[in-house]
Parts: sequence; C-alpha cells; structure tokens
Amino acid sequence: MSESPWLSAEQQSVWRSWLALSALLPAALHRQLARDSGLSLPDFDVLVQLSESPAGRLRVADLARALTWERSRASHHLTRMQKRGLVDRQECADDGRGAFVVLTPEGRAAIEQAAPPHAATVKDLVFADLDDDELEVLGRVVGKICGRLEGRVLQTPA
Repeated sequence: MSESPWLSAEQQSVWRSWLALSALLPAALHRQLARDSGLSLPDFDVLVQLSESPAGRLRVADLARALTWERSRASHHLTRMQKRGLVDRQECADDGRGAFVVLTPEGRAAIEQAAPPHAATVKDLVFADLDDDELEVLGRVVGKICGRLEGRVLQTPA
C-alpha cells in the first residue's frame, strides 16, 4: 500500500505557516529597505553579491545563478540599477559575448548604508525570539531543505 499523497494535519499546519512566512518576511524586509535606503530587496540582493565578490564584479550569468534568477530577469533589473548609478557593465576581455556587472562607488555606498539597519531588522524579525537551541534546529532544518533543493532548483537557467 502506498503512502498518501496528502500532507498530514501537522505538515499542513507547518506548510501554511511556511507560506505565510515566505510572503510576510520579504514584504517586511522590502518595506524596511525602501524606507531606510531607497533600495528594493532585489537591489540589496544584487549589491550583496557584488560587494562580496572579488573586485566587486561578477559575470551576469554567475550573478543570475547566485540569485536563482532567470538571466532575463537579472538583465532587466541590472539595467534599472545601472540607470540609478548603482552598478555598471563592463565588456569581458576574454569573451566578447559576456559582460561583467560591476559595483560602482555609489552602489558600494548604498550597500554600506543599507546593511546595518537591514541586519538589525533581520535580527529583530527572525532571531529575537529564538534561543540558542531553536536557532541550531532552524539552521539544521533550513540547511536540509536547501540541500535537497540545490540539485533540483539551482541548475543553470536555460
């Protein structure tokens, strides 16, 4: 006899809470970033990736992969960020078809200004009510789920 395809009552409850979290948390983080720095959450994600990369630059395809975005979404978003002076594009000397996305001084200043209040918001919204044991369990659970997803979702976009 095969297992039921349906979620148990407990799984259903946790799943619904997960869905609520996946909607509420990004919305709250986006509001905080927009209010405090004028950045969107996707802007912040791009700036984090670039600020943590060697020389503050990444190939567009690598950035899209790191963000789990389709390449077209990355390209459109980067165009908007470029118009605001946060990033620039540079030709790739060893590949005429490729381009680097480069963090501008304005982009670096934006991430440096936005990061401290953003981190404070994350600490308040996510970690403030968790004790050390709960934090360890959350880390393990999220790590397991991410590990299971990596081979299925984080493949190179077509």
